[in-house]
Formats: sequence, structure tokens, C-alpha cells
Amino acid sequence: MLGRKHFNKYAAKADVQWLVAGLGNPGPKYQGSPHNVGFAVVDQLSIAHRISLTAKHDGMFGTGKIGESDIALVEPLTFMNLSGRSVKPTLRALDLTPDRLIVVHDEIDLPYGAVQVKIGGGLAGHNGLRSISELLGTREYTRVRIGVGRPDSDDRRPIADWILVPFSRDLDVESLYIHGATAVERIIELGPIAAQNAVNGPS
Repeated sequence: MLGRKHFNKYAAKADVQWLVAGLGNPGPKYQGSPHNVGFAVVDQLSIAHRISLTAKHDGMFGTGKIGESDIALVEPLTFMNLSGRSVKPTLRALDLTPDRLIVVHDEIDLPYGAVQVKIGGGLAGHNGLRSISELLGTREYTRVRIGVGRPDSDDRRPIADWILVPFSRDLDVESLYIHGATAVERIIELGPIAAQNAVNGPS
């Protein structure tokens, strides 16, 4: 996972306009795995925008600017299935409502390399999204779905195991993380609906 070397002034919570939550599992065992793309995208944003992340709100948390907007980043350290236990109190501490939340997560139903913006809707069996939705009492928040695809047909491992193992070294994962980070930047710059059209293309 990318390092964190840069620091930025902590924005007052009244100034923060968006919370970006990247989902994953803590610990080196899961680093670089499909299930941890949310962490990797937030790391990409933290480096690109010089936002330091430190332990807070049951996660790695930091505030800074993306463009002209004050934003907060969080990587829940609760493990994926309990992500809401970090996201909900972070949102509350920032005095933000769920419509100001952007969740970055892996999506096995999208081919590897595809990135989509989605506003509300179904959870597609994603336990991290389920935890967040249950604790917030709503699904009406913005998601950045990072396509990780599915195992090859000759791969006998259950998907639940496959998504926890690092990506093949043959894949250009850095480009995937940059693509995801760019989608987050478009949401912050344009708003969710316009970003959905810009990132996803014509429906």
C-alpha cells in the first residue's frame, strides 16, 4: 500500500463538505487484494492531495482539500463487515448527512478496470455496504464501484477467498487506483449526478 509522507492543515469540521470512505480489511495479509481497493484509492488521494491520515474514528482519518472543497478521508479499521462502525461516527463528528458520503469499494460484478459512480440503490451482496447502510438507516449515499472482476474459470477458490488474496502481478493495479481516485475527484468537483454521467458515460 502507498506510504503517507505528506501533512495538511486540519480543516474545521464546519468546513468539511465530503467524507470519502475507502473500504477494506486492515493488516498486511490483505494488502493489495481486490477487497482492499477502497483503501488503495484513499491512499492514492491522500498522496495526490497531501492529506495525512492518522488513527481516529476506528480508522485512518484525515482532512484536507481536493480542488476548492474541504474533504475528509477515512479507511475503517473495523474489518470490512463492520465498516459502518467507523463510517457512522465519522460522519456524525463532521456534522455531515449521508448524501455527503462517498464510499469506495470493490465490485465483482464489474470487469477488472471498470469504474462506476452509483447513487443509492442495491448493495449487490457487499457486506461493507450493508454495514454502512444498516447503521445509517439509508442507502442514499454515493458509491465509487471499482471493478475487480471474478476468478478465472479454472480457479476453484470460492470468491470469498479469492477477493482476499493479492492481485496478480501481471495487472497494472496502480492505474486502477488512479482511475478510482479520479472518479472521487469528479464527484467532489461536479456533484454526484454530473459525475455519474461523466464517469459512467451515456446509459
